[in-house]
Amino acid sequence: MMLNNLLIQSENATGLNYLLANGYKGKIDLVYIDPPFATGGNFTVADGRASTISKTKKGQTAYLDTMKGKDFIEFLRQRVILIHELLSAQGSFYLHIDYKIGHYIKIMLDEIFGIDNFRNDITRIKCNPKNFDRIGYGNIKDMILFYTKSANPIWNEPRKKYTEDDIKKLFPKKDKSGRHYTTTPIHAPGETENGKSNESFKGMRPPVGRHWRTDVETLEQWDREGLIEWSSTGNPRKIIYADEREGMRVQDIWEFKDPQEPQYPTEKNSEILDLIITTSSNENSIVLDCFCGSGTTLKAAQIHHRHWIGIDQSELAIQATVQKINTIQDSLFAEKPTYELIDSLSDELNKRTAG
Repeated sequence: MMLNNLLIQSENATGLNYLLANGYKGKIDLVYIDPPFATGGNFTVADGRASTISKTKKGQTAYLDTMKGKDFIEFLRQRVILIHELLSAQGSFYLHIDYKIGHYIKIMLDEIFGIDNFRNDITRIKCNPKNFDRIGYGNIKDMILFYTKSANPIWNEPRKKYTEDDIKKLFPKKDKSGRHYTTTPIHAPGETENGKSNESFKGMRPPVGRHWRTDVETLEQWDREGLIEWSSTGNPRKIIYADEREGMRVQDIWEFKDPQEPQYPTEKNSEILDLIITTSSNENSIVLDCFCGSGTTLKAAQIHHRHWIGIDQSELAIQATVQKINTIQDSLFAEKPTYELIDSLSDELNKRTAG
């Protein structure tokens, strides 16, 4: 199996079958796709600038989004089946979709991945509030459906750095040196009849119905280090310092607004891909985007030292992708990308896919 980065100009089912026929089955750790949203629109590019209005007729067509309803769901289903075969046992799948059809898509994904492997319906805030007249509330979001191939995927816990306001709210106390901290109980729900978490600490036992969060030796060590705060009534609590925490867990509402002046239709904020790639793949993992558009996923994969594969049938998409990934230059943080460009019209691709 080749580990070259690949950019394939092809209808994506053909490209996915090509990968299956050439040794990539079970080898891909992460797939992110941002397919058409079944809007019925025509997305164009004019003078190097993408139209943000799907029904405009100005410029060169980048892609048509005319398939709707059950036809669109079946179109995606056929491709997701192939993606599932390509994913490794530790692989993850993220599908970025519109809220109007996303819930129907989820049912289809549950059938392929299994409902136990559904992880999140992530809300992505995509724009500022709108004031259009309509029957219904303003729409500022779309959704990302996150699945894994198994119960043991690659997972690099994502953390969001605390802001000053977060620190004031979550760590409201200060010690003598001015360090922000908070406290948490040293006991937890549930009794244990035997074992070290039910032993006496400083002459006290856990409250009724609870047990110590750790063994008494550790509690005594915390106390010697000044990491237990005793209330005026003698209630012990563990001290947690803000500057010793990596940050807060990332939740399932993400605010990553789209570029105001995209170079390609529906181009996504690159920070979305930074987060997904660093969380659900490792260095040297293979990352696949078979609706690669302008190549945002591929550029993020390159910067984070992953191998990547992009597939798109649009000539404009391939041009935009080449332009984007070629902006990466050798540095301390990323290598200048090398990749193989495969033209879907070549006899080699058709022959190898058929074989």
